[in-house]
Amino acid sequence: MGKYVIPAFTTGDEIKKVRQALGMTQKEFALFAGCSKPTVERWESSDKPVTGPVVTLLELLKRDSEIPLKLMIPNEKLKLRLYYMYGDMVCTIIDVDETVRKVRVRNYTDNQMFRAFGRNTEPTYDDYEEFIESRCFPKTRDKLKLELKRLDIPFYDPILIIEKTEGRMSDDEFWIRLER
Repeated sequence: MGKYVIPAFTTGDEIKKVRQALGMTQKEFALFAGCSKPTVERWESSDKPVTGPVVTLLELLKRDSEIPLKLMIPNEKLKLRLYYMYGDMVCTIIDVDETVRKVRVRNYTDNQMFRAFGRNTEPTYDDYEEFIESRCFPKTRDKLKLELKRLDIPFYDPILIIEKTEGRMSDDEFWIRLER
């Protein structure tokens, strides 16, 4: 195993300096770092070396201060939000307003194989419909009515199916979480 150019520790002053350079409050930094606000307060007021995962996080943030922006979930959303997931990783957030047929996406990976729409960063509503249908069993499925009845769904609707099945397919680790 190799060595890394990450220091063994950091200081409270360094944590505070990086946090302030990012324009984050202690609470915001705690949320981003996955810890509590009192932990950030303790780090920043300590005159002892700070160790642990925060050292690596700080090193990454010093090298790329855009990381928090790249990982931020958009505040403004449309009527329906879909999180396209691979395991526990959010790959794409899809915001949809079905009444006006509007779609907005934000990708959280550079790997096109993990993105909901591949290299298409501005999908149309038709692209969206095709995508959600691809995460369901087909309309032409044998004994479709029996499958819909088993799921307690009155008619074929990909969103209703995804609500019940999470858009999971037997041959991959992708799935969809819905938020209305």
